[in-house]
Amino acid sequence: MHLPALSTLSLPVSTRREHVMLSAFALLALFAAACPAFTGPEAVSVFADDRGWHSLPNAMDVLSNLPFLVIGVLGLHRLRRLDRPELAAAPIVGLADEPVSVALNQRLGNSLDCAWLFFAGLIACAAGSVFYHLQPDLLRLAADRAGMAIAFAGLIGFAACDRVSQRAGWAAAWLTLAGGLLAVAVWFETGNVAPWATVQFGGMALVLLLALTKPSPEGAGAVDLKLGWVIFFYALAKLFELSDHAVYEATHHIVSGHSVKHLTAALAGLPVLQALQTVGWQTLRHNPVAAAITA
Repeated sequence: MHLPALSTLSLPVSTRREHVMLSAFALLALFAAACPAFTGPEAVSVFADDRGWHSLPNAMDVLSNLPFLVIGVLGLHRLRRLDRPELAAAPIVGLADEPVSVALNQRLGNSLDCAWLFFAGLIACAAGSVFYHLQPDLLRLAADRAGMAIAFAGLIGFAACDRVSQRAGWAAAWLTLAGGLLAVAVWFETGNVAPWATVQFGGMALVLLLALTKPSPEGAGAVDLKLGWVIFFYALAKLFELSDHAVYEATHHIVSGHSVKHLTAALAGLPVLQALQTVGWQTLRHNPVAAAITA
């Protein structure tokens, strides 16, 4: 068997945006490793609203996770429709009879995979948070944060696919997932919350950087991801989390800040859901056959 000379082999050239993203991940990893260890609030700290409902303890903090589940299921349903087998038989007009699902996967395959990870992460967030709030302790909080790590990975990967490149987005998703789960393990074993804080706040700083970046040329216009709204809902959720007791008192014990935090954080999934709707609409707009199938 003849092997090509090494001089004839070529690897894809990394772009400037990919270099910047790789540098950002390296800096965050160094910061997490070098940052002095510190501990956060106790895992079993008392939340403002500990009212039960029938046999359900901490009912509002438990039930307020429902929007995570709803948006996660809606997102997975939308992705399933984009990947329906019927669409594989429907040609896109003007693309040499190329199937819709094949065209999407060639152009936005990693974006869609990251979206799968994100919406599955929202469902994991709902499950982990319910598990934790039923009986708060260290192990249950670790499960809660693990679900958040999955959602963070999908979001950062999806955003990087849109703003940097498809391959960079997939790599960013896996790096974030590995770093997030490792940070949870470090916190659980040592009590050091610094790596987890780096994942949360460093990750959102990275999302902010991506929000200030124009879509990458390879997928420009294909995904209309409103990252500004993602950042807004996340920041608002953190504000409500810090104002748990204050909101509970201000609303005369109707709802606590932590419960509102769950509702607000779930809304950060809506821009990703809307972006998927844009992908489907732009594809089907040029494909009457597929549009008729999905109607």
